[in-house]
Amino acid sequence: MVYAQAPAPPTAEVTTHDAPATFRTGVNLVLVPVVVRDRAGKAIGTLKQEDFQLTDKGKPQIITRFSIERPEAPLIPSVSALDSDAAQPAAPAPAPPIPQRFIAYVVDDVHLTIGDLTRARLAVVQHVTGSLEPTSRVAVFTTSGRTTLDFTGDRDQLRDTLNRIQPWTSAGSTTFDCPEIQYYMADMIVNKNDSQALAAATAEALSCNPPAGNDPASIQAAQVQAQGIAHAAAQSALSVGDSETRLANGVLRDVVRRISIMPGSRNIILVSSGYYLTIDHRTDESDLLDRAIRANTTISSLDARGVYNPDPVLDASRAGGNSSMQTIKNQYERDSALANEDIMAELADGTGGTYFHNDNDLREGLKRLAAQPEFVYVLGFSPQNLRFDGNFHLLKVTVKERKDLNLQARRGYYAPKHATDPEEQAKDEIREAVFSREEMHDIPIDLNMQFFKPSDYQAKLSVMARIDIRNLRYRKAGDRNNDTLTVVSGIFDRNGNFVSGIEKTVELKLRDETMAKLPASGINIRTTFDVAPGAYVLRLVVRDAEGQIMAARNGSVQIP
Repeated sequence: MVYAQAPAPPTAEVTTHDAPATFRTGVNLVLVPVVVRDRAGKAIGTLKQEDFQLTDKGKPQIITRFSIERPEAPLIPSVSALDSDAAQPAAPAPAPPIPQRFIAYVVDDVHLTIGDLTRARLAVVQHVTGSLEPTSRVAVFTTSGRTTLDFTGDRDQLRDTLNRIQPWTSAGSTTFDCPEIQYYMADMIVNKNDSQALAAATAEALSCNPPAGNDPASIQAAQVQAQGIAHAAAQSALSVGDSETRLANGVLRDVVRRISIMPGSRNIILVSSGYYLTIDHRTDESDLLDRAIRANTTISSLDARGVYNPDPVLDASRAGGNSSMQTIKNQYERDSALANEDIMAELADGTGGTYFHNDNDLREGLKRLAAQPEFVYVLGFSPQNLRFDGNFHLLKVTVKERKDLNLQARRGYYAPKHATDPEEQAKDEIREAVFSREEMHDIPIDLNMQFFKPSDYQAKLSVMARIDIRNLRYRKAGDRNNDTLTVVSGIFDRNGNFVSGIEKTVELKLRDETMAKLPASGINIRTTFDVAPGAYVLRLVVRDAEGQIMAARNGSVQIP
């Protein structure tokens, strides 16, 4: 007996899959923030993509992404949730100001002296408590990690936290009092085999450990011992300096990661005297810049030393010395003071921030740093024939046929050590959109929200997205028109903290006859959140896989 095989069930035209919203970073697109100022120092924002020329190791690159960022906070539109239990729409309860701007102060308690730290701390307290807008949230971090305060608008908490910050000294930093070798000079001796630096350190060690006698044997033995002491002191200083630099870079990286999930304008202000980077730390610096740029975060720097002369001869607290070796050592310390500033300038230039230095008015400096440039151009390019070798690439940005402009731009980047696939790039684009406030309208969507309260302590927030899919780019396969939509809904609390997110994947496999009859009202995608009563901001992002276009909407809700 032969049985007829049942026909396969028809493939559904629209299917939806839910998953928690997860985010990751890291793509091969290089982003270069550029601030362009005229001769009067005013930022200009009238340039177009074709006005810029960008080179990577001297080779012209094609700019594939171009945008202009402005500091003003985007408007949260009036899409608000309705109380589904109300008989008729009632006047909404007044919601507190929605946070639009997030500023993280990173105080370098590892490298600042007690005098510089005290002055800087007072300036930050005065600035924060006197200039904090209702829509701003501030966090405090220290490079030692000992004192932290998450984003808040509470001025009293900010003041108390800042006043608790004290200088921190790592263990082993005072192992050798003589010779006194700084991290920069230790790097010259140990990693770069600088014989002059070693000779200067040896001479200082010999002055603290003179020969037992004046005979040649005693003098030679003392010199050998002094050179050994100098080597040991350099190794110790290198180890301590390396640890402290990695600690500071690690904290900055963590702060970028923390602020990157805050919706709105993001700024980090580093309050420091600077610190030295050896060649081993340059990849970490490049990674830090990449993270900040992709998170649309500017890093500005305040040199807490104020007007500072790097010449140790003019420092009355230091022992004098007129020998030639002391003169050489003084030069290394001058070079060290200048090299320590590089990190502050590079972080500011590389992210579109500002470096305030050589000025004692620290409060005015903080005011300038908190005021973002009026316009920041972000140029993006995918390096041609990129080798995944981790090597440094020098960047240069110019404005064509304009010599009267001053450009502040990222100086370079380190090549990745592996390629990034398109799926990772799509996730990164969605992440950037979710943690932004910018509205995008490439895909027509309507947003509606409702909530109801099953109890005084619980609420359900229903989010309805109506998506017009008529003009999407579809991939034809037989009688089906295929595309995939990623719909992400993210909830943020009144301080801008990410509360929850749900990602829906909508598979579209539409027949030709269905395509011809698609309604203008589109398809409806519903997402439900369990939340506590309070004030929230909703961020809805939709991305189309085939056309790679996006839409984003904002909404607000006050659940009493």
